[in-house]
Amino acid sequence: MCAHVLVAEDDEMQAELIRRSLLAEGHTATVVHDGRAALDAARRLAPDLVVLDLMLPVIDGFGVCRVLRRDEDIPVVMLTARSAEGDVLLGLELGADDYMTKPYSPRELMARIRTVLRRSGRGDPAGRREDPAVRAGDLAVDPVRHEVHCDGAPVECTPAEFEILLAMVAEPERVFSRRQLLEVTRGTDRASTERAVDVHIMNLRRKIEADPRRPARLLTVFGVGYKLSGGRG
Repeated sequence: MCAHVLVAEDDEMQAELIRRSLLAEGHTATVVHDGRAALDAARRLAPDLVVLDLMLPVIDGFGVCRVLRRDEDIPVVMLTARSAEGDVLLGLELGADDYMTKPYSPRELMARIRTVLRRSGRGDPAGRREDPAVRAGDLAVDPVRHEVHCDGAPVECTPAEFEILLAMVAEPERVFSRRQLLEVTRGTDRASTERAVDVHIMNLRRKIEADPRRPARLLTVFGVGYKLSGGRG
């Protein structure tokens, strides 16, 4: 089952882990980091499900869930480090479809999401089988088959290069710092450093740019980091 999932989590590392797990399951994901952004994204994008952290800034998860239940009909899986019975009951009373406490297994979270989607009738049962690739311009990254294509041609990537490209293609035009891209590679290259990120970017440019010395896709934002252009290279 393929669905569009909105992830509202203020911890960037946790949010990235959830996003990558969702992509590997064949879903698409939008990530926000505060409650106001979560409500705005829910109204604008009408996702199939919201993964909602309880301890969000601006508006907490309880407040977001309350508004979603009043104005929208979107399934909610709530996440929190608070496991007190009162918090669990309040979340469920507000309409959360499921509730998980941290730390949790990403595999279990994906199983819970599948169950809630199936129960709610949300998502596209055939979507994952048809095309799970995430696209930006003429770049396509398939997290299920672990394949990259550029202008329709296959691109061979190392595991770290693949994770960097997957993160960037999911959010074209977003500027990633070296530290953020380093965290993306932690599951595949724990010995890596921020300077190693520059090497990964250089190698990726050799593979996806017509002229690596004058990149049109994988751009440097001086003093900040890198971004992937959402248009054609």
